Amino acid sequence: MANTLTGLIPTLYEALNRVSREMVGFIPAVTRDSNAERAALNQTVRSPIGEAGALEDVTAGTNPANSGDTTVSYVDVTITKSKVAPIRWNGEEQKGVGSTGVFNRVLADQFTDGMRKLINAIEVDLALEAKLTASRAYGSAGTAPFGTAGDLSDVAGVLRILEDNGAPKEDLQLVLGSAAIANLRGKQSVLFKVNEAGSSDMLRNGMTDRLQGFALRNSGGIVAHTKGTGASYQTNLVAGYAIGDKGIALDTGTGTVLAGDIVTFAADGNNKYVVGSALSGGSLVLNAPGLRAAVPDNNALTVGNNYTPNAAFARSAIVLATRAPAVPEGGDSADDAMMITDPITGLTFEVRVYRQYRQVKYEIGMAWGVRGVKSEHIALLIG
Repeated sequence: MANTLTGLIPTLYEALNRVSREMVGFIPAVTRDSNAERAALNQTVRSPIGEAGALEDVTAGTNPANSGDTTVSYVDVTITKSKVAPIRWNGEEQKGVGSTGVFNRVLADQFTDGMRKLINAIEVDLALEAKLTASRAYGSAGTAPFGTAGDLSDVAGVLRILEDNGAPKEDLQLVLGSAAIANLRGKQSVLFKVNEAGSSDMLRNGMTDRLQGFALRNSGGIVAHTKGTGASYQTNLVAGYAIGDKGIALDTGTGTVLAGDIVTFAADGNNKYVVGSALSGGSLVLNAPGLRAAVPDNNALTVGNNYTPNAAFARSAIVLATRAPAVPEGGDSADDAMMITDPITGLTFEVRVYRQYRQVKYEIGMAWGVRGVKSEHIALLIG
């Protein structure tokens, strides 16, 4: 095969342009640390997070105030996945598809599918991380949000959780699964009646810009949560638990309480807590900020039903780090390699080509890790 990766740049970008425009919800919603550096599986990468200085009064003078210094914070994210999408052709197969033009079109489709699979895997990981690190939940398990016409209380409910937890008001994100999005499009007429919404976006495009401060997004990576089998558990601390406590000891009950389960306490019926660490050794751990009300000893805990975890969060609460997969010092047997960065999502893919005996193999690769860094700024809208 005469083509090199340089010669395939138009084919690669044709594939990139198609896949990068697909609807993904979490990838564009989270804080991203994406570049062409390499990282190995289980390596920790440090992602910087910058903040502006505190607000100050405007005071006229010869010079501006000597202020603005800040400490750049960071979070450590572990690269938990390093994967490639393989594409292999031999000479007989290339001859079978006909002309070079036909082959390049088929190859573009294969590159598109490879990038799509990587993006979908990242999207699923982000959705799972949002579920496992969320503070509390709002909504009814098994009932898709926004099902009542003219009622946007579901979005108001998760917004209240974030506000009560002190989440920043700017750059809030609401990522919904297909059932919730369908209800918004079909039942919330205030969003698609142009005279009420002030825009034809929902009516013409099926999506609106912002909703009560949230950037509204749709994700295919949201997967239903199957609850544990726990039943009849009660709190087990003579002094009871105070506001802010996260570690909860239980007794008398049976079955499992899993990470991601939604639990409530009889003494605190107003809050639905997300379990961060599963029941083990008689105790479980709630995600921060922990209890919102005091819970006495021998108070009944109820595990909620199976649910779909739509997510509301501040962008800074979840971090996605992506890198190119590691290669040995001096390189491997690849004949050529190049990085291509999607200008829309900022994701960088590595493409490598290996020329073998009467066949050629391409790989589209990426390594990534995700981390929920601020549970207080993440809430679930369950359905």
